[in-house]
Amino acid sequence: MTGSTKKERSTTGAGAPAPSDRNSLSIGANGPLLLHDVHFIEQMAHFNREKVIERQPHAKGAGAFGVLEITADVSRYTKAALLQPGTKTDALLRFSTVAGEMGSPDTWRDVRGFSLKFYTSEGNYDLVGNNTPVFFVRDPMKFPHFIRSQKRLPDSGLRDSHMQWDFWTNNPETAHQVTYLMGARGLPRTWRHMNGYGSHTYMWINAAGEKFWVKYHFHTVQGMEFFSNAQAQEVAGRDADFHRRDLFDAIARGDFPKWRVSVQVMPYAAAKSYRFNPFDLTKTWSHKDYPLIPVGVLTLNRNPENFFAQIEQAAFSPGNTVPGIGLSPDKMLLARSFAYNDAQRNRIGANFHQLPVNQPKVPMNTYMFDGAMAYHHSGAAPVYATNSGGRPWADTTGPAEDGWEADGEMVRSAYTLHAEDDDFTQPGILVREVFNDAQRDALVDQVAGSLLGGVRSPVLERAFDYWKNIDADIGRRIEDRVRRGSA
Repeated sequence: MTGSTKKERSTTGAGAPAPSDRNSLSIGANGPLLLHDVHFIEQMAHFNREKVIERQPHAKGAGAFGVLEITADVSRYTKAALLQPGTKTDALLRFSTVAGEMGSPDTWRDVRGFSLKFYTSEGNYDLVGNNTPVFFVRDPMKFPHFIRSQKRLPDSGLRDSHMQWDFWTNNPETAHQVTYLMGARGLPRTWRHMNGYGSHTYMWINAAGEKFWVKYHFHTVQGMEFFSNAQAQEVAGRDADFHRRDLFDAIARGDFPKWRVSVQVMPYAAAKSYRFNPFDLTKTWSHKDYPLIPVGVLTLNRNPENFFAQIEQAAFSPGNTVPGIGLSPDKMLLARSFAYNDAQRNRIGANFHQLPVNQPKVPMNTYMFDGAMAYHHSGAAPVYATNSGGRPWADTTGPAEDGWEADGEMVRSAYTLHAEDDDFTQPGILVREVFNDAQRDALVDQVAGSLLGGVRSPVLERAFDYWKNIDADIGRRIEDRVRRGSA
């Protein structure tokens, strides 16, 4: 293969010109993604099969079981059974790092996965997020490219800061998440001492059929605590499983970690005119506009009895919803609702949902049958719908309860911009208004150190501009530090 030129372009697996490696196909700029976007489906399905055995990404992780207790009344917003006042629901929470392999230290600087499975009375509900409220990209077509840029070089097999910064600076939407990553939250002291977020925007539907947009927040009761670079490096050298060990030991001694659960709720119609695109995964909603509403408490109180069976084989997907909860026009969320379950079909097998850790605690009547390792079955009942043998099937017609309107031609397009949409305002606010002086100093040290680790022109100059766009003073300080360090 030769390097690309401006006249060349990528191709599909069949050799035809690829329609786009930047934008997936949707109905209008803000509408749902389409199954006949063959290029995107091919890219994502192949990405899910790039590696075997280990998750791709989020390979290194651990978790525990617990309970979600609803202590407030949010029934005006959702009819979901698990969210009704006083309800207690068994849960599984898996923590992870994103980029590192299974054997990597879990204290490396990285975003932490925060994946929840709730075994509700209406079926399993999965909420798959991170320890940050945003993500690096907003269109799923970029997701495989982003993950590869954080992994390893094709020749040496080594991780590479130049490759990382090349992707980040070519995609300024990464700025908000990169600022979180380079700040204190990139090195939580333990999983118990970090927050979790649903990150995406979801839909809630109440008993009257009214719809709302929501964002989930899980704030640690233990308080947020962080490592310095030196502390994290020292811990990684003596115990690659520090976070895993800390969680297991804490629960074993009865020190059960807790998180306060709350949501931001936006009226359905307000999304169209909100000053930021509320479905853009690189953005947060202002707490002044939509304050936190208490929901309940999540407690982890039981360690796994068998790590492989109950944690490594646990399968999560944001596509697993229950009545009263739905998806949103967030393109990343829509893609994940397909990709996560598809990844598990590749990693564990076609019947991963039959494994005890993944089984719902309610009776199943699914028309998925046979395949490798099928051990639950429907006996001699008809295996097709509709049927005359008495086996029930779903027969709903009409508008989807958890749907939204979309109108427009099929396009490959970025989201329609709202009044205050841009990539650098929110990370700038994070730096100036959330970080303190010590955290700003540490941010400069961290970014400069990363850039000194082999980042070359023209990526280096783009990185300086990237940070100056976030905050002029921080960007200048980073450039000065790098110039002095490389002199």
